[in-house]
Amino acid sequence: MTRLGVLLFAALLCACRGHAVVPEPTPAHASFTLPSAALQETRRLNVYTPPGYDPAAATRYPVLYMPDGGEQEDFPHVAATLDTAIRAGEVRPFILVGIENTERRRDMTGPTQVEEDRKIAPRVGGSAAFRAFLRDELMPEVRRRYRVTEETAIVGESLAGLFIVETFFLEPGLFTTSIALSPSLWWNDDEVVRKAGERLTARPDVRGTLYVASAGDDTIGPQSARLAEVLRANAPASLKWRYESRPDLRHDNIYRSLSPQVLRQYLAPVPPH
Repeated sequence: MTRLGVLLFAALLCACRGHAVVPEPTPAHASFTLPSAALQETRRLNVYTPPGYDPAAATRYPVLYMPDGGEQEDFPHVAATLDTAIRAGEVRPFILVGIENTERRRDMTGPTQVEEDRKIAPRVGGSAAFRAFLRDELMPEVRRRYRVTEETAIVGESLAGLFIVETFFLEPGLFTTSIALSPSLWWNDDEVVRKAGERLTARPDVRGTLYVASAGDDTIGPQSARLAEVLRANAPASLKWRYESRPDLRHDNIYRSLSPQVLRQYLAPVPPH
C-alpha cells in the first residue's frame, strides 16, 4: 500500500469510529459546552465522575483527558473501562473528560512540509491551538466545575497519539501520565522522532510517565520503535517510560484491546506506605 493509501485508510478508520450505528452502553456522565477563543468555536465535553463523587465533599480526584471523546467516538468504551476498574479496586478513582471532535485532523496534527500529509484533511496543523485550548481554557474550567487534584493523564490513539507524544515533548509538564496507542509518528517526515533526542537533552529534569505502543499493521515505518531507541539513550532517570510492540493487534483495534490493561497499569491504586 502506498503512503497516501495508508493515510487515507487510517483516516477512514477514524471516520468510521465516529459514526457508530448502535449507541454503546455508557456509564452515567454529564456534558457541557465551552466556547473557545483558542479554537474560535464551541466545544462539547463529556465528563464521567467516579462512584461516590460528591461535589460538596472534600475529596479531590485526578483527571484523565481524552481526545476523540464524543459519545459516538471513544468516550463510551474508555468510560466503561474506567468505571469497571474503579469499582473493582483496580484503578484509583479518576474523573474522565472526553473532548468531542469537530475537525479532528486539524486539532491532532502540527504543521507539515509533506504534501501527502496535507491531503488527509482540508485543514491540518492546529495542534498548538488545541493544546492552548486544553491548557488555558478546558483545564481551568474543569478545575472550576469539579473537585480535582493536580494529577492529570491523557490517553489516545492514532493521530490523537501523535498529539499526545508531541505534547509530551513540547510541554512535558502538562500531563503527569501520557498514553499513546499506535501514534501516527510519521507526520511531517517523522518530526517528533527526529527531534526527540534534542528535546530530551534540553530538559534533563523532565518527569512523568510516557507509554507508547505500536500495532502490527503500523506499516508506514517503525517510528515508535525508533522513538524507544532515542528514549533509551537520552531519557533522564526522572522519566518513567515504556514502549511496547504489539504485533498481535491492529491499528483499528489496539485502543479497545489494550487500553483496559494499560489504564489498570498506569492508573493503579497507590500502594500503602
